[in-house]
Amino acid sequence: MMLYAALNFYRASWNMFRKAHSAGIPRFHKKSDTQRYSTLKMTNNIRIIDRTHVKIPKVGQIRVTKIPDMLLNRTDIEIGIATVKMDAVGRYSLSLTLGSDQAFKAELPKTNSQVGIDVNVENLYTDSFGMIVENPRFYQKQRKLLQKEQRKLGKRAARAKKEHRALRTAKNYQKQRKVVASIHRRIYNQRQNFLHHVSTTLIKNHDLVVVEKLQGKNLLKNHALSQRIQDVGWGILFEDLAYKAELYGKQFVKVDPKMTTQTCHACGFVMGRAGTLKLTLADRKWTCPQCRTKHARDHNAAINILNKATV
Repeated sequence: MMLYAALNFYRASWNMFRKAHSAGIPRFHKKSDTQRYSTLKMTNNIRIIDRTHVKIPKVGQIRVTKIPDMLLNRTDIEIGIATVKMDAVGRYSLSLTLGSDQAFKAELPKTNSQVGIDVNVENLYTDSFGMIVENPRFYQKQRKLLQKEQRKLGKRAARAKKEHRALRTAKNYQKQRKVVASIHRRIYNQRQNFLHHVSTTLIKNHDLVVVEKLQGKNLLKNHALSQRIQDVGWGILFEDLAYKAELYGKQFVKVDPKMTTQTCHACGFVMGRAGTLKLTLADRKWTCPQCRTKHARDHNAAINILNKATV
């Protein structure tokens, strides 16, 4: 079934390319330090045996860390696709695509609370209540160590090439490659865990979460900020909020952020008009020239983002 699944994914990729060209030409897996394969369920070839064992095609019975109780106690859940992944460190993981006519999670109780979020590179975000969530900067904290280990990796690669040895068979290079990969993996896991807790808290405490619609590719063109933008993980946060809102019966909305920073939420005056200058990134606090309301830049923007979805 692996070959059948691969052919299905291949056809689906090209069909999607023909319908919508925004994603570009499909890119397929090549031989690399990370590997994965997927298989479709046919009859009973993918099966959960018990809390720590799963059966998959061509491999047979494999041991896993722990199967969630939800999958053991419910008979209405169908397994569609099983995907086995190997990361750059050599660790394996198994993910299952599940389907059911019943909800996987019960909807959370309503809180009658709505929140707008303004993201920035200094902090993760500021919300419309004025609360600031700090950016842990996981990559920046590991940057010096990572650069040190990457220099070692480069030297070992140069030595292997000088001796005409393939990198795949150079033992010292492969050992160092796993050291670098493990640091990247640690940063990734820290960021994912942090954003998971942040998004869950937002969805539990608010019925409506409103964020700005960001163009990630355009933001990353700014070389001065691209590294910091990738470190903060806005895209991951928004993806988490989207699926958790649907899962728990809440609302998640993206709005156009145009002029949310320049507009006074109290009276609607827009900076840059009537002879005033536009606010710059250095203007963290400002006073509206029309109604004299004092603003914290990000808090004001978060209120305007919420208003765009509710007014």
